[in-house]
Amino acid sequence: MNFNNSEQLYKKGCEHLVGAVNSPVRAFASVGGNPLFIDKAKGAYIKDVDGNKYIDLVLSYGPMILGHRNKKVEKAVSRALKKGYSFGASTNAEITLAKIVCDAFPGMDKVRFVNSGTEAVLSAIRLARAHTNKDKIVKFSGCYHGHMDAMLVAAGSGLATLSLPGSKGVPAQAVENTLIAEYNNLESVKAHFEKHNDIAAVILEPVTGNMGVVQPTDEFIKGLRKITKEHGVLLICDEVMTGFRSKFGGAQEIIGIEADITCLGKVIGGGFPVGAYGARNEIMENVAPLGGMYQAGTLSGNPIAMAAGISTLTELKKQNPYNKFNVVAERIEGFLLKSAKKYGVALTVNRFGSMINPFFTATEVKNFTDAQTSDTSKFAKFFWAMIENGVFLPPSQFEAWFLSSSLTIREMKKLEIAIDASMKLVANSVN
Repeated sequence: MNFNNSEQLYKKGCEHLVGAVNSPVRAFASVGGNPLFIDKAKGAYIKDVDGNKYIDLVLSYGPMILGHRNKKVEKAVSRALKKGYSFGASTNAEITLAKIVCDAFPGMDKVRFVNSGTEAVLSAIRLARAHTNKDKIVKFSGCYHGHMDAMLVAAGSGLATLSLPGSKGVPAQAVENTLIAEYNNLESVKAHFEKHNDIAAVILEPVTGNMGVVQPTDEFIKGLRKITKEHGVLLICDEVMTGFRSKFGGAQEIIGIEADITCLGKVIGGGFPVGAYGARNEIMENVAPLGGMYQAGTLSGNPIAMAAGISTLTELKKQNPYNKFNVVAERIEGFLLKSAKKYGVALTVNRFGSMINPFFTATEVKNFTDAQTSDTSKFAKFFWAMIENGVFLPPSQFEAWFLSSSLTIREMKKLEIAIDASMKLVANSVN
């Protein structure tokens, strides 16, 4: 497979872009080699600038749930473009999408659109503090909530460790009100509540996607909801990744809880930059112009993005592909485990709805510590082998794979062949 044009663009990009990329994971640092540059996509496939064609399991990290350039979404965007690109004023499309989103989430009366998941989380945390008049936030190691200072925290190995900045440029003061707990470990949460009486909220991915796909145990998630209610603490569910991916609505309903504030993104923009946070009236009425919690954005509710979101969610509800997603994910899991066993490669596979993740470890993965037992060098070999066999994966052991409704039997057969060949290469490179 030839990557000459990508190589040339990488060298050219390094002149005026940081590492030739605009988001670190695109740099392929964890798998080695230089990033691929993409030219175009359609349906289940993506094509790079060298003409190499891949089955796409990145899907822009989730939003292309209908596949690339869905006809109905494309028509809706084209119609919106003819009316204007941005007004800095309200449009009917914002009201339409807000109703679709609120109707899909029990307990969500109002929503505020923003431009990214990071912005949604930043605003949700400010809202929680405004509503409770408290400052501290509990987050879980391995859960990613965007690049805002207070969420870029590296946890230690203790259950109630001190928070330390996880990025240069983040001052210690910025994370002093962020407390770290361990996912699927209720005792680590209780330890914080025993020590602090000024906790405003607990934030988590209800099903994680940034330490790989990890589901909460029933005891953990129900216990977490119980503790937060008992202490008058808000529960924030970051469904930027999981929203509309396991059902039409959120993962919360499937795992049996209801958050106080929900953060959304990805799918509700249909490929355009959209984020959102929503809650019941008594909480959302703290937000300006109704309340004293200020948050604003000139491009929030952009008419093109709203059109894409409305069309995507309307078509998604019509297709209702969620049973299909479960069947497809189960089949891919079977491919992976069968091939790993065949070639003697240690592998654990986690999946939830249309998200799936193989971990190159024999350990059951229930939290970030478990995920870190993965052999990332094996994953890197597997990643490049899958590229050579025509499958585009996230270039990280700890990123979820995403499925689209445009996958067919044809793609499934190609995936099976690619997985087997790639697993064989991993085994041969070790033995």
